[in-house]
Amino acid sequence: MSHRTLIVMPDDTGKPILDAISGATKSLRIKMFLFSDPDLIAATIGAHQRGVKVRVMLNPARRGGEPENEDTRKTLEAAGVEVADSNPDIDVTHEKSMVIDDERAFIHSLNWETKNLTVTRDYAIVTAHRHEVEEIAQCFDADWNRKRFAPANEAHLIWCSLNGRNRIANFIDQATESLTLQNERYQDEVIIERLVRATHRGVKVHILSRPAHTLKKGKLVEGVEGLRILQDLGAKVHKLKGLKLHAKMMLADGKRGIIGSINLAPGSFDSRDIHGRRSVAGPRTRQRYLTLGSVSCQQITDAAQNHLVK
Repeated sequence: MSHRTLIVMPDDTGKPILDAISGATKSLRIKMFLFSDPDLIAATIGAHQRGVKVRVMLNPARRGGEPENEDTRKTLEAAGVEVADSNPDIDVTHEKSMVIDDERAFIHSLNWETKNLTVTRDYAIVTAHRHEVEEIAQCFDADWNRKRFAPANEAHLIWCSLNGRNRIANFIDQATESLTLQNERYQDEVIIERLVRATHRGVKVHILSRPAHTLKKGKLVEGVEGLRILQDLGAKVHKLKGLKLHAKMMLADGKRGIIGSINLAPGSFDSRDIHGRRSVAGPRTRQRYLTLGSVSCQQITDAAQNHLVK
């Protein structure tokens, strides 16, 4: 049995997530940036009512201060579910994860909103790899108890800002034939430089991005600029037709992939520090990628090729 399996949204629907919640027998740790889907809320309450220890951690507000998840928090608390805001030392918790019975963990690019289950291209990885599950659970417990989370240098997951930029840059550097990327934003200078180097050494780079008009006003220029640089150097840039792109995925040589919640933008890499160092420039976020084995790479390739607009 594989340690990891892939969920592709919206093709696979929310059923695998609902089934996992319904199958929990001991504990659920849920950490979510946005959580509003009625079926997932009901399943979470149902787990609590049958005696599962359920803890839910929600990001309380966006970077601009707009409150989030208030109604969901009230609903869950009214049913007796333990709910906490994400760690206040982390200004924005963009992570989307779930640990079931300390045996399996889900890493999502998707929020638990109905649209992410029905109309967006998103992914989730289910891992039963012991060290990965333990690391995700340890992060949850540290945030829940307002303690510092600092995994060892040989962390099994890719964390921002601990090792995120370096590991993703190295992932790009190791590609020899092809790179396929799906992301909302291509703005980080280091990552763009590594992609440029990849094109120079003959790697075929295929990029799936959101239409420029969907970028936030303050990010439009740098977002378009990064894509134009890559396109001018021969990278193939595509848009998604029929679905909204929300995925954060990279696939190298059809053999290695990474999935997570990190946009390829400076804020995602620089503004959070789990070693306790402070970022002067802006808010900190907790996000991660999970490395994929080859078993799921064909599914990613198929999903990446569907709904493309040249």
